[in-house]
Amino acid sequence: MTGDTNGRAADGREGAHEGPERAGGLGTSTDARTAGSGIARRRVGGGILALGGALALTPIPLAGAAARRGPGAGTADGAADTGAGMDSGAHRPTLRRGSAARAGLLQEPLDQLVRDAEAYLADSPEHPWYAGAVLLAGRGGTVALHRPIGKAVRYAAYDEKTDTGVEFPADQQIAMAEDTIFDLASISKLFTSLLAVQQIERGTLELEATVASYLPDFAGGGKQDVTVRHLLTHTSGFRSWIPLYEEPTREGKLQRLWEEVPASTPGSAYLYSDLNLISLQLILEKITGRPLDALLRDEITAPLGMHRTRYNPPASWKPKIAATEDARLPWSGLERGLVWGEVHDENAFGLDGVAGHAGVFSCAWDLAVLARTLLNGGVYGRARILSEESVDLLFTDFNTAFPGDEHGLGFELYQHWYMGAMATPRSAGHTGFTGTSLVLDPSTDTFLVVLGNSVHPVRSWRSGSAPRVAAANQLARAVPVRPERGRTAWFSGMASASTATLTLPALRLHSARARLECALWWDTERAADALFLEASEGQDWQPVPFTTLAPGHRPDPQPHPTGSVTGWSGRVWHRLEADLTAWRGRDVTLRWRYATDRLYVGRGAYVDGLRVRDGVRTVFDAERPRDAGRIEATGWAPSAT
Repeated sequence: MTGDTNGRAADGREGAHEGPERAGGLGTSTDARTAGSGIARRRVGGGILALGGALALTPIPLAGAAARRGPGAGTADGAADTGAGMDSGAHRPTLRRGSAARAGLLQEPLDQLVRDAEAYLADSPEHPWYAGAVLLAGRGGTVALHRPIGKAVRYAAYDEKTDTGVEFPADQQIAMAEDTIFDLASISKLFTSLLAVQQIERGTLELEATVASYLPDFAGGGKQDVTVRHLLTHTSGFRSWIPLYEEPTREGKLQRLWEEVPASTPGSAYLYSDLNLISLQLILEKITGRPLDALLRDEITAPLGMHRTRYNPPASWKPKIAATEDARLPWSGLERGLVWGEVHDENAFGLDGVAGHAGVFSCAWDLAVLARTLLNGGVYGRARILSEESVDLLFTDFNTAFPGDEHGLGFELYQHWYMGAMATPRSAGHTGFTGTSLVLDPSTDTFLVVLGNSVHPVRSWRSGSAPRVAAANQLARAVPVRPERGRTAWFSGMASASTATLTLPALRLHSARARLECALWWDTERAADALFLEASEGQDWQPVPFTTLAPGHRPDPQPHPTGSVTGWSGRVWHRLEADLTAWRGRDVTLRWRYATDRLYVGRGAYVDGLRVRDGVRTVFDAERPRDAGRIEATGWAPSAT
C-alpha cells in the first residue's frame, strides 16, 4: 500500500504501508521458547526501567497517576468522575454513557468537536477527508460523546479520469452508526505490541533478546543484532515496507523478510516500519504455538468483552463494516475493486488477513474499552490483561535518543501531529492509514477514538491529519482548568498562527526589590509555540527572566533566563516571580505574549493573580477592580475553565 511518509505534516506515522500475515501463522511452531524471567527481573518499578545498562530512561508517572491522587488533587482541573487509579484497591471504572458534567468535561467543546468533524465531510479543500466517521470521547468511566456522522458506504468505485467518486444508489448507501466496524489499519500494531508485552511479563519473551534468537533465519541481511525492543520502538533499521504481496507463496514472503537488509544500524535511528510488527508476530507465534488471531481473541478481546474486534470478520458483519478503497493499479498494489469487509492493506491481504501491523477490525466502543483498560492499569472489570508495571512500559519513552519520535512499547507518545492539544509526555496512541486514531491521556484520564473511512473511495483524496487534530484539540479544551484563585483566570486561547498579548499598564518602580508575581499554567506545542514575559519602556520589547515553582514536586525554583516557557507544565499551576529591579526609577510596561505557529497547538496558557510589588507596596493587583480594568487583552480572555 502506498501512503504518506511525512509524519507531522501528513499521516506517515500511521504506516505508509500497512500489513501482515495470516491466521494460521507465518512461522507457527509448538516450540514455545522460554527466554528469561520477564519483567520482574528488569527492575521495573516506580516508572523507572533499567535493562542491563543498555537503556536509561527518565521516569514518568504510571498511567492514571492524576486520577490516583483523586479528582483535582495537585491539578488545575477536577473531574466529577475520573476514578482511574492504578494503586492496589483503587477504583477502576468500566464504561457507561453519561453527560459531559458527569465526566468532568465541558459540553461546548464536545459540541464543537462534532461540528468540526462534520466540516470534513465536505471538500477539505478539494475532496471530503472521509465519507463518514464515528467519534467517541470520554473521561474516567464516562463516555460523554459517541456520535456517528456521514456514510459508512457511499461509493461503488473511483473514476480516475474525472477524479470523482461513483456513488451507490441512495438506497444502497449505508449511514454510519455507533457500532460501525472499521478496518483499523496500523492501530492493529497496538494489539500485537500488547501481546508481546504480555509475553515479556510472563517471561517467555526478552525485551533485549535478539530477534534471531527466536527466529534464526531473521539474521539474514545483517539483522543479527536487531532486538525485540528495536521492533517495538521502530529502531530496528527496517525501511517502512516491502511489497511482500508480490510473492505468490508464504515461503517466498518470509524469504524476502529474512533477506531484507537494514537501512540503518539497529538502535541508531527511528524509522517507522510495518516490518517490525510482522517480525514481532512471527516471534509471538513461535513462542506460543498459536496464530496471532487466536492470541488476540484469547488474550485480549475475549477477556475484555471486545466482541466486535477481530481479524477477518465474517461475511455476516459486512453490512456493519465501513467500506474502504476502490483498490486498483496504479494507486493500489493489487487489483481488487471496492474493498469492503476485507482488510485494505495489500501485505495483510496477501497474508490471509492476519498480520502484526494491520488487519484488525473493531468499533469505537471496543477501542474505548481497550483505552479504559490501559488507563486503569491493565484491568477492566474482573479481567486483567497486563500488570501495572507492564502498562507503564507502554507510556515510557524508550526513544529518548530521538527527540520528536517518543515511543513506548508499541505506543507512540507526545505526537501533536494527530494528538493535537491532547499531546503530553504521557499521552499515548496510534493512527491507521484508513483514517483511524486512538489517543489516551493519563494526565487527564481522557480518551479519544476517531474512526473514519478516509480512503473511501480512494487514498489520494485525504492528506494530513486535520480531523484528528481538531477532535483532539476540542477534547483537550473540554477538560477544565480551574483558576488558581478566584473565579476567573486569563486564558490565551488555542488559536494557531496567532499572537495574543496581555498587557499591564505602565508602572513606575522605585524599590530595589520590585517584582512581578503571578500563577502560571502552560501547555504548548514544544519549541514551536511559547509564552513570553516581556517589558518595554515605550518602544522595543525585551525579555524578562523569571522563575517558576511547581507545587510539591520541585522544591527549588526553576529559572527561565530567556523569559519564556514552552512545552508542558504538568497540568499544575506554577508560582512565578520576576525581578524587575532593572527598571528601577523608570516607567515600564509588562506583557505576556503567547505566540503559535500554523501547525499545532497545546492547551494554551493561563495567568492568574497578577501582582506587581515595589518593595512593600503593591503597585498593581489584578484582583483590584480598578487595576483589572487597566489590563489590555488581545486574544486573551477571562476564563473560569
